[in-house]
Amino acid sequence: MENLHDFFKQIQLNSQLSLDDIPDLDLYMDQVIQLFENKFDVLKRDEQEKVLTKTMINNYAKGKLFYPIENKKYSKDHLMLIAMIYQLKGALSINDVKTTLHQLNKMITEENFALANLYESYVQLAEDSMQQMKSETEQLIHDVEEHSKSLPSQNADYLQELLLVTSLANMSNYYRRAAEKMVDRIANKMDT
Repeated sequence: MENLHDFFKQIQLNSQLSLDDIPDLDLYMDQVIQLFENKFDVLKRDEQEKVLTKTMINNYAKGKLFYPIENKKYSKDHLMLIAMIYQLKGALSINDVKTTLHQLNKMITEENFALANLYESYVQLAEDSMQQMKSETEQLIHDVEEHSKSLPSQNADYLQELLLVTSLANMSNYYRRAAEKMVDRIANKMDT
């Protein structure tokens, strides 16, 4: 299972759109798509997968996941919100994403909230989470190796990989459920 240690060291699981990646000028939709394709290309499972499409952006706009654009251009704040939507939609429903970002959109439009500082924290926390995940994965690989010793088989490597996949899926489910509970908490506060 030594190759799994190397595998997890080499794969790139986290990519964030940093403030430095976002131009200071407003972008048209095609430019937004190109920016996201270039930045998140490493996360795609295959070449046919699209990071972001016009339909996705239009659906986010129609669903009010971000506040309206002006003159068919997306501001730096829009790009930060779309980057957050991109990451959130991997674990949450679009409705949950909308609930989560509703108050933030309101703060930006009604209170002139400066999104950049919050976004910087978001990016840093994502990096911190990635480092934590790498550490936890190393421990998980060790645990899988220990548990799989009692499973002698010609397919030992497969069984270890199976246990690792199921363990990672379980962890993902636990984190998603915790995030959903936080969304429910946000929604309950909005209702009061």
